[in-house]
Amino acid sequence: MNIQILGSGCPKCAELEGNARKAAAELTLEATIEKVTDTESIMAMGVMITPALAVDGEIKSTGKVLSAEQIREILTGE
Repeated sequence: MNIQILGSGCPKCAELEGNARKAAAELTLEATIEKVTDTESIMAMGVMITPALAVDGEIKSTGKVLSAEQIREILTGE
């Protein structure tokens, strides 16, 4: 599983990354967590508001910091 955090590296982006790492660890998932900070790459994925969360290339959230619990729900499909 590939989890991407899209954003410029602002505090909200860092918080979203931390929550994603926590969610993946709690689920004991084998996941790669990648930060995408290149504006052109972010826009190419169709994201106009950051921070954003993508899982396996599919945008799951934009413009807000999800909690670890919310990310767990996304990762488990609940």
